[in-house]
Formats: sequence, structure tokens, C-alpha cells
Amino acid sequence: METSAYGASLAGGSFDFESFIKQPQTILRVLSWIFSIVVFATITAEGFMNTQGVPNSKCIFNDNDGACSYGSAIGVLAFLACVAFIVLDAYFPQISNAKDRKYIVLSDLSFSGVWTFLWFVCFCFLANQWSHTDNPHENSGDAARAVITFSFFSIVSWTLLTVFAYRRYRRGLDEVGLGYNDPSPDQTTPYPPYPNAPQGYQQSPFSQNPTGQGSYQPPSY
Repeated sequence: METSAYGASLAGGSFDFESFIKQPQTILRVLSWIFSIVVFATITAEGFMNTQGVPNSKCIFNDNDGACSYGSAIGVLAFLACVAFIVLDAYFPQISNAKDRKYIVLSDLSFSGVWTFLWFVCFCFLANQWSHTDNPHENSGDAARAVITFSFFSIVSWTLLTVFAYRRYRRGLDEVGLGYNDPSPDQTTPYPPYPNAPQGYQQSPFSQNPTGQGSYQPPSY
């Protein structure tokens, strides 16, 4: 059985956009990207409201500016990470080195796991602050509910991304356990010796005897 740690031995070939965009992992990344846009864009556009008698705008989540700042930061970083990992997923089949593939898979697994937790904290934090908001503004209700809802959706999408990354990581470990060796060229191996003459080779019939004496007798006239 031929092993291919993290698919390294299967690298190569042309990029197929149609098959790439249909992959479940790509679809989840795009959805996570959209969810993050909704969260930080909504907070940026409608997350701060001006109150009569207060010169500075306040966060719609219980006037807690930390809640809006946290949600915006998580959304922006998730947006950038989705773009980066989509690019890496597209370039991943062209990487032939198993170690490089392993580092990418580990980065994906670590980041997805951490961001699943951070989105969970974001959802709980914002939902709690909204439940304690007194006399919310008329136009802030829809924005707050949208942020909380898409924070929950982000928990689901990033959890699934963590599962996909973990499966790919475990598959790579299993392939390494089967005795996979990275097929990198060995620069220390000397060149093979020049092959010997083939067997059955006979001396040319026109070669002379090295002693200069042969069985030829000149004719007598």
C-alpha cells in the first residue's frame, strides 16, 4: 500500500476551481467569512448609538464598549483568517513536502479550535449584555439580534472546520505510522558506477595479436 502523508505524494496537477469550490471545507470557510462580515460590519455601522445628554456614543450592548470592541475584533480576525486559509487550501495540492503540509494542517486545526472557543465566548458575552440592556434603542434591536445570531452560526461553522482539520491531521499521522518517508532527493548518495561491458562481448576479429606474431603464412611463389 502506497502511503501519502497529508497527501504529499499526490501533489501536482492543475488547479480545478470547480471541484475546489464544491469541497465541504471550502464551503464552510466561505460561510464563516460571510458570518464574520455580518458581525463586525453590523457592530461598526449600528453598534454604537448616541444618547440624549451623552456626548459620546455608547455600545448598544448594555452601554458596554468592551462588548462591541470584542465582537468587532473577533469578526475582523476571523475574516482575515478565512481569506488566508482559502488561499492555502487552493495552494495546498501543489505542496509536495510532507512537513510543510503538516504545519499548515496544524495551523488550521489550532486556529479553528481557538476561534470556535472565542466565538462561543462572544455569543455568550453579547447575549448576556443584551439581556441586561435597559431601554434599548428602537433601531438597535435588529442589529443586536443579528450580531448574536451570526455569532452563534460562527460557532457551528468553526466547529465543523475544526473537525475537518482534525480528520486531516489524524489521517496524516496514520499514514506516517505506516512508514511514509518524504520523497525528497538525497544529496549525499554518490552516483552509481559506470556499468561494465555486457556479457558475451567478443574481441573484434580485425584486432592484431599484441605479440606481433600470428598464424598467417605468406604464400610462396
